[in-house]
Amino acid sequence: MERMSDQPARWTQATVHPDMWADPDTDPRNSEGTAPDGELATLRDYLTNYRLTLRMKCEGLDAEQLARRSVPPSTMSLLGLIRHLAEVERDWRNWITDGDPLPKLYGARDADFDGAVAEQALVDAAYADLAREQAATDAALAAHPDLGERLGEDRIAVRELLVHRIEEYARHCGHADLLRECVDGRVGQ
Repeated sequence: MERMSDQPARWTQATVHPDMWADPDTDPRNSEGTAPDGELATLRDYLTNYRLTLRMKCEGLDAEQLARRSVPPSTMSLLGLIRHLAEVERDWRNWITDGDPLPKLYGARDADFDGAVAEQALVDAAYADLAREQAATDAALAAHPDLGERLGEDRIAVRELLVHRIEEYARHCGHADLLRECVDGRVGQ
């Protein structure tokens, strides 16, 4: 007996390895040559790849799909994740400054998720916010290449902040996997 389901059929665009998101020859996270040399370059490479993964998980979706809270009762959506990561990029700069903190991008707690509604202007703004906040945090940290240097009021080590950034993106890429599969069935690594 076949059951009807509201869940979309699972699918992937990969043809070489059907359990992957993209074929290795078209995956922008794959690079030719050896891995980066040194701890700082390695940390930056991992961060770059997780950022790319998040963007890939959101590609090809319209505003409604990006804003869909596809794993109830969670209020998470792919658009909410984009907004959340823009917000935390800004907050990480607050961790390393001795000055007044930057204001929240979206307002009160959970406004990054709660305000993620299906409007194309809001989607465009969220992507712009994320790119701007990533660039600003990258620039702020570029001024501190010593991974052991301690910054801000809490004296956080640059290394700890970089690892925390990687962890945050990695965790949310896992959420994005589930959200995306529930939106349109696309699966992969």
